[in-house]
Amino acid sequence: MKSKAVQFLEAHQSGEHSTFADDAKWRQENASWLRQSRRVAYAVMDYMQDSNLSRNDVAEKLGVSPQYISKILSGRVNFSIKTISEIEESLGIEIFQAETAEA
Repeated sequence: MKSKAVQFLEAHQSGEHSTFADDAKWRQENASWLRQSRRVAYAVMDYMQDSNLSRNDVAEKLGVSPQYISKILSGRVNFSIKTISEIEESLGIEIFQAETAEA
């Protein structure tokens, strides 16, 4: 006899195939640029908080839609170097600070 918990889970399971394994594989294959995308997202979030700006405000400064700012903040945008430079120049921030070698 099945427990109530098992019966509940069986009654409420999804009929759709889980994409968890596929999603995990995609994240592993794209880990490098996703990590850099999160750095951009964190820099923009910090800028927004420090400047007390909304997504709409930042969108206006960058000349993009608020939806694109949401996408940036998700940390899942595969940016070009040009786009990162434009964000830095438009917001007056430095996202990827040059590392200095100690003498």
